[in-house]
Amino acid sequence: MLNAVWVAVIIAAACWAVLVVAAVLVLIKLSRLITQTSATVSGLRENSDAVIARAHATIDATAGQLDRTDEITASMDQVAAGMAELTGRVTALAPLARLAAATSGTKLARVSAFVYGVRHAAELRAAVAGARRQLPATAGEAGRAAGVSSPSELSRGPGPGGPGVVPRESGAGGRPPGPAQPAGDPSGARS
Repeated sequence: MLNAVWVAVIIAAACWAVLVVAAVLVLIKLSRLITQTSATVSGLRENSDAVIARAHATIDATAGQLDRTDEITASMDQVAAGMAELTGRVTALAPLARLAAATSGTKLARVSAFVYGVRHAAELRAAVAGARRQLPATAGEAGRAAGVSSPSELSRGPGPGGPGVVPRESGAGGRPPGPAQPAGDPSGARS
C-alpha cells in the first residue's frame, strides 16, 4: 500500500506537473505577444519608411525650389545692376538731351515740315503728270466734248454736273463756304 512517502511523492509530482503546464501556457502566451509585437513593429517600420521617403521627396523638391529661387534672386540682382547702370547713363545724357531739344527742336520741326511740303508737292505733280499721260492724243477735242475749256480743268476732272463732282459753291476748292457777304461790302470782310 501506499505509505506516506509515496503520497508525498505523488502530490509533489502533481504539483510539479501543474507548475510545468502553467509555465508552458505562460510561455505560449508570451510567444504570441512577442509575435504580435514584432508584426506591429515591422508594420510601423514599413509605414515609417514610407513617411521618411515622402519626407525626403518633399525635402528634395524644396531644395530644388530654393535653388530656383537662388537663380531668380541672382538674375534679379543682375537686372537691378543693369537698371542702375542704365539710370546712370540716362542721368548723364539728360543735360545733353535738354540742350538738343532746346536748340534744335524748333529747327528740326521746321526742316521736317519743309521736307514734308516738298514731298507732298512732288507727289501732286507726279499725279497730275500721270493724269496728263493718260489723256487721249487729242486732249482738246476730248475736253471740248466733255465741256472743259482748258487742259488744267481737264486734269481736275469733269465740270459741274459730271459724276462725283461737287460744284465750287459748296466749298470744293479746299475751303468751306463762308457766310454770305453783304451787298454793300466790296472788301470781302466778314462780320
